[in-house]
Amino acid sequence: MNRLIVLTGPTAVGKTKYSIELAHSLKTELVSADSRQIYSEMSIGTAKPTLEELSLAKHHFIANHSITENYNASSYEFEAIELIDKLFETHENLILTGGSGLYIDAVLYGIDDLPTIEKEIRDELEQKFQNEGIESLRFMLKQIDPESYRKVDLRNPKRILKALEVTIQTGKPYSQFLTGRSKSRNFEPVIIILNRERQELHNRINKRVDLMIEQGLLDEAKALYKHKELTPLKTVGYRELFDYFDGKTDLETAIELIKRNTRRYARRQLTWFRKYESAIWLEINDNFSIQKILEKL
Repeated sequence: MNRLIVLTGPTAVGKTKYSIELAHSLKTELVSADSRQIYSEMSIGTAKPTLEELSLAKHHFIANHSITENYNASSYEFEAIELIDKLFETHENLILTGGSGLYIDAVLYGIDDLPTIEKEIRDELEQKFQNEGIESLRFMLKQIDPESYRKVDLRNPKRILKALEVTIQTGKPYSQFLTGRSKSRNFEPVIIILNRERQELHNRINKRVDLMIEQGLLDEAKALYKHKELTPLKTVGYRELFDYFDGKTDLETAIELIKRNTRRYARRQLTWFRKYESAIWLEINDNFSIQKILEKL
């Protein structure tokens, strides 16, 4: 049976390093499950693998789409499964690596087919959110789809907006589109989650943000500022700098907010990964090596 090794973990934990080493050990290729590294225009702020790292192992879904495309997890599922099926013709093992839980789920289980949302509906709801805040979205969802209201993460405006978009577009509750049924796959997954001691992970996040600033994140964000309303750019590392450009904050505060929001994102990732009941958790420390991962396969 084909084996898909899912190597994931929170941001800044070290996935890139160990996934490349694992690919070398297994003589295979890497499929990225990162919902932002797929965009060619976003490099520094997404901690995209360097050219040297990309040369060390064959990577897929790195910088292969543009922020101007209408791309989502459904698009990724279609393209990723098509590629994975093809790669399994010549490989017994493949590595899926990245920290975007929804993209990992798309490959492992599939996601429900949702309708295309008209731009007018999306823009109107986005405007409502900007003008009236998240509480207005919660109230609307509670009125038109109480079941989704009970299940959705009410702290996450993206999830609420998605439920509202589908319900308004179709006239049917968003909850009716969520079948919860896993799709058939031609591989056996092995899920490995890398983690680090909490303070060490936070220190790595803070250092990486400082490095991003040194590498030119400010200039990258300036070049993308004109596209700031596009969904891919409503991302930690960019939106804080856009607020700085808009005069809403100073640069020092913006950088501290990037660090704080990245730490919060790491916590949300870990919460997501805990639902993988069969996952193997590995704590990275000074004695950790790729052998620890190989022993679990």
